[in-house]
Amino acid sequence: MNFDSRIESGEISGSNPLLDDGGDRARRRKLIVGGIALLLAVALIWFMMNRGSGAAKEAENKKDQAPVVTVVAPGRVTVEGAINVTGTLAARREMPVGIAGEGGQVVSVLVDAGQWVRQGQVLAVIDRSVQVQQQTSQAAQIQVARANADLAEANLQRALKLVDKGFVSTADIDRLRAQRDSAIAQVSVAGAQLGVLQAQSRRLNVVAPAAGLVLERRAEPGQVVSAGSGVLFRLAKGGEMELRALLGETDLAALAPGIAAEVVPVGADKVFVGQIWQVSPVIDPATRQGTARIALAYAPELRPGGFASVTIKSGTMVAPVLPESAVLSDAQGAFVYIVGKDNKVERRAVKQGQITPQGIVIVEGLNGTEQVVLRAGGFLQPGEEIKPKIEKGSR
Repeated sequence: MNFDSRIESGEISGSNPLLDDGGDRARRRKLIVGGIALLLAVALIWFMMNRGSGAAKEAENKKDQAPVVTVVAPGRVTVEGAINVTGTLAARREMPVGIAGEGGQVVSVLVDAGQWVRQGQVLAVIDRSVQVQQQTSQAAQIQVARANADLAEANLQRALKLVDKGFVSTADIDRLRAQRDSAIAQVSVAGAQLGVLQAQSRRLNVVAPAAGLVLERRAEPGQVVSAGSGVLFRLAKGGEMELRALLGETDLAALAPGIAAEVVPVGADKVFVGQIWQVSPVIDPATRQGTARIALAYAPELRPGGFASVTIKSGTMVAPVLPESAVLSDAQGAFVYIVGKDNKVERRAVKQGQITPQGIVIVEGLNGTEQVVLRAGGFLQPGEEIKPKIEKGSR
């Protein structure tokens, strides 16, 4: 049997079905991987593009959702300075009156609280029956002393007539002259003692040291008084009154004698005009306060010991003025919210001044050009973005 050992070149170079199938799979795999990579690249590009636009859209939406808040630019206005405080009414010059003498039983009281008295007027009379008898006795002693002086003078004159005749010596004359002079001196001593008794008797009268208004009466008929009894009457010299207002040292520094003030007693509608006559020269180290004393003319409504409100004019100042709704406070003190960069809220500490009909004067913290949140400050937080709306008519 014969075999053909030749192999045709076509058979060698021809395609093998097994080999052809593996190559196709490799090509398909490459195509699939490439397609997936292309899809991932496209997806990545799409994601990046949509992410940027989404962030911008989100920012835009967030900006659109920012609250609309009314703000005001306060500017700077001229404000008439005024200090509003309360104080106590008192007599400007209060005079306590007591018994000046040794005292005794009160016989009569001639005045009552609320009456006007003149200087030297008797307010109360003390029993002086003992002092009257002492004065009578002393007056008799004066008569005895005068009689002794007259007798001594007569003896001296008779002796002088006998000197030339030699019946009386010069030594006798000197003795008689000394007796005469001593008797005359006894008259003066007795007279002085009577004057003392009379002065003591006069001091039993309780008299007004100056003209004024009787504020208080503490003496009654039958009462036994002495130098240790204390005050029997209190008088307001000339009826002049004052208001004593306690102020902080900052407010006191802005005051001086002569500044006008308006006083309204509690329970009264009438306004009394006065002026500061004294500013306390010292500050209480415990309270850091001093007293401003405001002189007032007499009026029945001004009762010493009562309270009154006072408005003290303290000049003018130029400062921002804000409505009360714009000024907030917490444990750190007073503050406002202002519109900062990118319309974000910023907290600004301020120092308040007086309260006027236009609002609260801001002494420190603002220059007047800021945009201040007008009403919604209690609902905002520092750094929060807002849409500011300018209040009409704001400066």
